[in-house]
Amino acid sequence: MGLGATVAGNRYQFDGLRDLLAKASPQRSGDELAGIAAQSEAQRMAARLVLADLPVRQFLEEPLIAYEDDEVTRLIFEQYDAAACSEIASLTVGGLRDWLLGPSCDAPALARIAPAIMPEMAAAVCKLMRNQDLIQVARKCRVITSFRDTIGLPGCMAVRLQPNHPTDDARGIAAALIDGLLYGCGDAVIGINPASDSLPVIIDLLHRLDAFRERYAIPTQTCVLTHVTSTIAAIEAGAPVDLVFQSIAGTEAANRAFGINLALLEESCAAAASLARGTIGSNLMYFETGQGSALSSGAHHGLDQQTCEARAYAVARQFGPLLTNTVVGFIGPEYLYDGKQIIRAGLEDHFCGKLLGVPMGCDVCYTNHAEADQNDMDNLLTLLGVAGVNFVMGVPGADDIMLNYQSTSFHDALYVRRVLGLRRAPEFETWLTGMEITDERGQLRDTVARQALLAHGLSLGSSR
Repeated sequence: MGLGATVAGNRYQFDGLRDLLAKASPQRSGDELAGIAAQSEAQRMAARLVLADLPVRQFLEEPLIAYEDDEVTRLIFEQYDAAACSEIASLTVGGLRDWLLGPSCDAPALARIAPAIMPEMAAAVCKLMRNQDLIQVARKCRVITSFRDTIGLPGCMAVRLQPNHPTDDARGIAAALIDGLLYGCGDAVIGINPASDSLPVIIDLLHRLDAFRERYAIPTQTCVLTHVTSTIAAIEAGAPVDLVFQSIAGTEAANRAFGINLALLEESCAAAASLARGTIGSNLMYFETGQGSALSSGAHHGLDQQTCEARAYAVARQFGPLLTNTVVGFIGPEYLYDGKQIIRAGLEDHFCGKLLGVPMGCDVCYTNHAEADQNDMDNLLTLLGVAGVNFVMGVPGADDIMLNYQSTSFHDALYVRRVLGLRRAPEFETWLTGMEITDERGQLRDTVARQALLAHGLSLGSSR
């Protein structure tokens, strides 16, 4: 098909869907690094004009990566539900945007069409939307999951308590853990990125976290964010694994660079399910993604990084995760150069994931060599709170001393919950009230019980 448009007296032609999507993307340092970005704003606008008139069914007829070459592509086509597509099958990409923003598109309608949304469709419509459009539609999407508490309910925003330590020191982890709990964080997960990939260390951390959780009967889940093969080995060794973590990407080759494939993810999911540790639900996978991961491993097949990222959500939704989050600014300025690009990417990722029916959170973050600062993160955190993000990160002081990047703090989570009137997961909030950490309105209070938790909790206990 001919893909071309005239803007400002100049005719622009595009070489297939991959080229069209790349040229229609907002400015992105990663796409420029790959040599696929629009060369001018006029060319970018021409691409968007062509994209707006493109039938959404075109993505069914023209795979962006050959079906026989990529298992993620095969998964995307296997997931596609033609019956669910009846409401949008005849639309163009621009028409889909209008439908999504229209009054008839509500949470039930979005849930109905989620199985009919291919990642490429989500990426395409995203490129036609302003930030406010991404927020408005994502806010209507509700993806609710559960394990020991319920994540994603309307009016709620959960927080991952991230007590990382550069030497995996138990007392250092415990100090951060207690601090986070006293600020009402931890309802999404208490999740540690271990400094070591040693299996004995990972198993020890799993036992310590589980013992701590049981000691205080905390209705949340724990996770040590190690490679999926280590988690499987830990399960085989009898460790108390709640959630299986893995970084994922949108192409088979990029996932291969992570040391995974779909079969391995299926094996890990089955291994964790066999433990039956969830008390109110069985969503037990935790995935992290990020724009630029496929490009950084030379595995993007000429696709722009936002489209690659959307394809990663097809991998995520295959396994019904409890949590999925884009670590939006972590890869660095080579892929998202400054605060403006990071903010846009965070809103894009949240929108695309929710549209595909994935429970989306965001690590609102940046590296120290990016052209960004904490004010940019305040902006993105607030926008995502308005957009109905399922969860964000809680890091002591917003400064992860193990991973060496800047994220959001326990205080930041308290801020956004207060100004937007957001509550915690209900089971977790009931526990906080019972511990006298919060009152019946969910507000923090300083009591003897809180002080006692601090005084007696500074140990993760024995490893068994």
